Amino acid sequence: MTGQGGTGIRIGDDERERGAARLAADVGAGRLGLAEYEDRVGQVYAARTRAELDAVFADLPAPRAAARPIPARRVPPRPSRGARGLPMAAAWVPWLAVNAICLVVWLATSLGAGHPLPFWPIWVAGPWGAMLLLGTLSGHRACGGRRHSP
Repeated sequence: MTGQGGTGIRIGDDERERGAARLAADVGAGRLGLAEYEDRVGQVYAARTRAELDAVFADLPAPRAAARPIPARRVPPRPSRGARGLPMAAAWVPWLAVNAICLVVWLATSLGAGHPLPFWPIWVAGPWGAMLLLGTLSGHRACGGRRHSP
């Protein structure tokens, strides 16, 4: 070890890779041009000691420490009601509105064609209505699987 506080210590490939990545970040931040980046990357890969590696970064600001990830906040359970905290009966309102629109479109296109077209709104009303009916009868929420409390 030298008298320079450990700067004569030899470095390995992962230190060189981190140095190259740091230089790439400095190019991205606009601190280095591409020609200077290529020159410095060559110096990083040629460096054998900490002092040689540190010399490449002498005029660049030190990298910021990575921000600590913020832990996820625990959300308390919602009361067992339908989607968005509404009673389960409120889940039927969008179903009725969408199917009313589909029925009007089917009627308008059938009148325009001069004869009844195949009743395609059943493909909207049927599966969605079946799932709502199962949820209503079983007392489960649309998305959470919790039972309603009486």
